[in-house]
Amino acid sequence: MPEQKWPQHLWIVRHGQSAGNVARDHAEQAGLPLIDIATRDMDTPLSSLGEQQARALGHWFGALPEAQQPTVVMCSPYVRAHQTARIVVEAGQLGAGPAGVQIVRDERLREKEFGILDRLTRVGIQQRYPELSEQRAHVGKFYFRPPGGESWCDVILRLRQVLETITREHARESVLIVGHQVIVNCFRYLLERMDEQTILEADRQADVPNCGVTHYAFDPQAGRKGKLCLCEANFVAPLVHEGTPVTVEKDVPGAPHS
Repeated sequence: MPEQKWPQHLWIVRHGQSAGNVARDHAEQAGLPLIDIATRDMDTPLSSLGEQQARALGHWFGALPEAQQPTVVMCSPYVRAHQTARIVVEAGQLGAGPAGVQIVRDERLREKEFGILDRLTRVGIQQRYPELSEQRAHVGKFYFRPPGGESWCDVILRLRQVLETITREHARESVLIVGHQVIVNCFRYLLERMDEQTILEADRQADVPNCGVTHYAFDPQAGRKGKLCLCEANFVAPLVHEGTPVTVEKDVPGAPHS
């Protein structure tokens, strides 16, 4: 048998509900062109409900068999993702010692960059940049790159590097990644070897819930050398079990599904 390069478990989680999710939802419902957020997107914190969701998730991780509990935690450097990771580690009492498992902030796990469309709602994009709205509809969100921003392909490129780091440094461990909606979907694209149509169809069917869990486990019998296989996608039972509301607000500034 070849040496195992993959973690034993890989958990990929979207951050808890943030103040930006709430502001975006309000702006979209009111038909406003701009999302009213005082901070930079990367500095937007969790809402009180988001903190509650992260604690519920931490309790769930802490109740898992020790062999499945995360020994490595990587997160987006955005405040809402780091807060989620910290609360999960503390609430789940993950790792030995008062500090728990060390949390590594990795800029490659950051939110997709929206460029000049940042903070704009669907209405705002159509009003200010109608030509970009038309271009996006023609090209599709997988390949469309707004000026100063990223396409899904750009995000996938940096996540390929993250997977290289994980296989090089964390074989046979249990790794938890805390990121954003697009990060979760793009990891699924890579790990499940999807194509454009498959991942966009999954994205159309449902948004990734805040603190939703996507879990992969290593199967030594899969493929020629063993691989990570999907166990659950967008799993929200940890929140439901504690009676914590499940939220699925899009990240800022979400454009319509297509």
